[in-house]
Amino acid sequence: MTDRHILSSISDVSEETEFHTPMPANYKPGQCKYVVVLGTVMSGLGKGIFSSSLARVLQDKGFSVTPIKLEGYLNRDAGTLNPFRHGEVFVLDDGLECDMDLGTYERMLNQNLSRLNFVTSGQVFSRILEKERRGGYLGRDVQMIPHVTGEVKSCLRELAVASAAQVVFVEIGGTVGDVENAYLIEAVRELAFEEGPNSVCFVALTYVVKPPMLGEQKSKPAQLNLKQLMGAGIQPHIIACRAGNPVTKKVREKIAMHSSVPLDRVFSMHDVDSVYAITELLREAGIDTAVLKRLKLTEQIDAVREQKQRGVWNDYIRRYREAATPVTIGITGKYTSLRDSYASIIQALEHAGVHLGAKVRIEWIDSTELDEAGVQKRLAGVHGVIVPGGFGTRGVEGKIICVKHLREHGIPYLGLCYGFQVAVIEYARHVCGLEDAQSTEINTNCVHPVIDILPEQRDITQLGGNMRLGGHDIRVTRQSLAANLHGNPEKIRLRFRHRYEVNPDYMSQIESAGMVFSGKSQDGGIAQILELPQDVHPFFLATQAHAELTSRPLDPDPMFVGLVEAAVRFSPPPAVVDTHETRA
Repeated sequence: MTDRHILSSISDVSEETEFHTPMPANYKPGQCKYVVVLGTVMSGLGKGIFSSSLARVLQDKGFSVTPIKLEGYLNRDAGTLNPFRHGEVFVLDDGLECDMDLGTYERMLNQNLSRLNFVTSGQVFSRILEKERRGGYLGRDVQMIPHVTGEVKSCLRELAVASAAQVVFVEIGGTVGDVENAYLIEAVRELAFEEGPNSVCFVALTYVVKPPMLGEQKSKPAQLNLKQLMGAGIQPHIIACRAGNPVTKKVREKIAMHSSVPLDRVFSMHDVDSVYAITELLREAGIDTAVLKRLKLTEQIDAVREQKQRGVWNDYIRRYREAATPVTIGITGKYTSLRDSYASIIQALEHAGVHLGAKVRIEWIDSTELDEAGVQKRLAGVHGVIVPGGFGTRGVEGKIICVKHLREHGIPYLGLCYGFQVAVIEYARHVCGLEDAQSTEINTNCVHPVIDILPEQRDITQLGGNMRLGGHDIRVTRQSLAANLHGNPEKIRLRFRHRYEVNPDYMSQIESAGMVFSGKSQDGGIAQILELPQDVHPFFLATQAHAELTSRPLDPDPMFVGLVEAAVRFSPPPAVVDTHETRA
């Protein structure tokens, strides 16, 4: 049984009734407040960033909060989703592969979330069909309303009970009007009806367009989509208007008029220089005040705590804006055309940069375009390089060429997951003399399979959920680079998402050639961190884990701090002007 089934104590429908209101044990309607964030006009507006920022502001005021992301797609989790379609796959400590917005929530709230915080249509329908097969509906025809919507409400209430949160932030993926989201929107409408007055606050995130040929902001798409939301039975209490520049009063007046939302609750949510600056933007706009007023929580604010936490958060933004030491970090991968594929890495670099007073600029390097002849020119001007995670054969040789150049020229290097495996392959080929060294993921018949599938994965053919996933403790070698960065503990905890490992048959040969496996699984059987001695290379470190997933603004990941610190000390040769696009 899943965690949700264990948590639930749901009374099944056993009589002729159209009401289906599943209630977990010890839950009473109205005991928890809900803030529901919905998107209109288009996806990608930053609902997760907005919702997590608002949750952070309430957390600063002393309220216990927790988020939940409702996704309309039929996958049970995000494990098989292509980064080009859906951004990075974020992995929780309990091993769930989920939407990248969960990473935003973890970073903003400084919380480790669980599988209770992420729900897909695949999960909802699986629960319903399993219950139906057990006779849980006792002869009733199972319908979208009330049974499917009832299951969604059950997920929300189970989270409320398990987390004991005062306020649950509900983010519905996609946009109003998407077919797959219709029942989710209906579920939260029913939730507001059942929980009672002042229990639910609906926030609509919309988009104000500014066509280049007109040169002025237009509100018509926002108006039409908000009417569509109202047609679904949701009257928004607050509207946040996304735009590149501050939304004019005239445009906000139009939106207020057509949505029946008072003007003082139609806010401009324009672009800012850091996602962590949005919390202050919310405060200045009064969105937090409007939400708490709607939920009747204003008398419970801890003003002393808020002032202290606000100061800490604003100090981070101040240091971010005042960071003066320029440093360029290259990210060598095959998904570089979509920045969301590496969202957590981008954030982890910002955290490390702020910690060190460095202004980190990112150079995007497509590994599919790298070859021996052009690698020096392509890497000119970078102070350090990250090779991130990935799967499949495309771009792998470019990554190996990149790592070889970094190792031979003393350029700071951090490998993450696939970047760890690539470092082993490169070292085996060019230092150990194993010319055909390769991963069996790339070539099952290679002569020297220095990277091979995990033993427990050998008999699994089905994709999805068949990897080493989630948080695991790692034993680290005392006084190693990895240990020193983390404060010399006996063990550290990192998150994993991989199916292949260093082949134990080659570990002693590789270590004899100078590479150090400074971090291993608790039983010592799986190599998890590698490094080169600092008298050989100034900073060459890689981990099979995804260290970026546990980095937080006020607690940056030590490996990223180490990379940026080493990069600041490194003096690269002058950058070569070429036609490749670079972006901060």
